[in-house]
Amino acid sequence: MSPKPDDKPKDDPLVAQARLRRERRDRWLREGDMSVGRRLAQIGVLGWIFVAPTLAGLFLGRWIDARMASGIFWSAPLMFLGVCLGGWTAWKWMNGR
Repeated sequence: MSPKPDDKPKDDPLVAQARLRRERRDRWLREGDMSVGRRLAQIGVLGWIFVAPTLAGLFLGRWIDARMASGIFWSAPLMFLGVCLGGWTAWKWMNGR
């Protein structure tokens, strides 16, 4: 007995992508484009997601260096760690939406 043309598996990637595109288009027709204010707010949030850990690492490093009189021994690596953490968090935030 040969399968009918409409007996395709439900997890067919082409069908899944077509459904996803239709859902996105329906949502866009319901909600429309994002406003300029909302886009600017997202850019602002993205900036703070990146900047806040960088500054926190720098301030913590400067505080440790001031207590131990070690120049920039702790400031530079903790700032770099903050940059890495901020970049990773920003990447996750951008791809999570």
